[in-house]
Amino acid sequence: MGLLDGKVAIVTGGGRGLGRAHCLALAEAGATVVVNDLGAGLHGEQAAESPADEVVAEITKLGGRAVANGSSVADWQATQALVADTVAGFGRLDIVVNNAGILRDRMIFSMTEADFDAVIAVHLKGTFGLTRHACAYWRESYKRGEPVAGRVINTTSGTGLFGQVGQSNYGAAKAGIANLTTIAAMEMRRYGVTVNAISPIAATRMTAEMLKGGAPGENGFDPLDPANASGVVVYLASDAAGWLTGQVLRVDGDKVNRMQSWTISATHHARSGASVTADELVESLPQLYGAAPAGRPIGLLPDKS
Repeated sequence: MGLLDGKVAIVTGGGRGLGRAHCLALAEAGATVVVNDLGAGLHGEQAAESPADEVVAEITKLGGRAVANGSSVADWQATQALVADTVAGFGRLDIVVNNAGILRDRMIFSMTEADFDAVIAVHLKGTFGLTRHACAYWRESYKRGEPVAGRVINTTSGTGLFGQVGQSNYGAAKAGIANLTTIAAMEMRRYGVTVNAISPIAATRMTAEMLKGGAPGENGFDPLDPANASGVVVYLASDAAGWLTGQVLRVDGDKVNRMQSWTISATHHARSGASVTADELVESLPQLYGAAPAGRPIGLLPDKS
């Protein structure tokens, strides 16, 4: 018996890297997998490749069940049809893994409107669109009195959580996905749906410039293998994870880290008991941050990848 026997999953960006690893792991756990991949290049350009078909062939060869889908997640009607076609073809939809993405890195003073819009469209709008249509399906199923155990697993990143030079579009999209995860979890919990996100550290074509995969360790384990995150995806997709929602898990090699959202770390109280004045912040705000005396520069932003 597999952990996901009888369940049906959609994985976007399922043809390469993280998405491919997720598709194989979900299928191995017993799920039927709809492998969605447009086959576009790293920057969203058209390509002649058919990576979704290749993954379907891999799964089929291993005895699993999968079909390919080549629609764009940035297309609202296409994501609606993806949900409808999956339900029509397999009688149900249980799992959505939002993984599709592109990169168009530029410093903010060089980034074009097209660079920004394209990345937001694939990452943030694509995650929202498919999640929205899947949630509408699950809500209607719940209202009909049918049992619902819907699972949404989104993909955020270190850039979305900590920031990264040259990725204002990508970082804004990934930060939005983290908050979208929180809000969708709040809204869908009553209907039997969980919404979580992973932040994987992995060597893929999207991270090739930042992460250089080294040689595996003595035991053959590669800490940057995209498949390292797939066990977490399978777990979050399972009935065993029904208690967990609205969370971000950062997967780093053999470690799974629980992330926490913005918290209050220090507070300044207005001296007058009324509103804070700019004059008092001249002295108190540097103290709040543990900054050096006025006039001496300090590093405000940690360098985190």
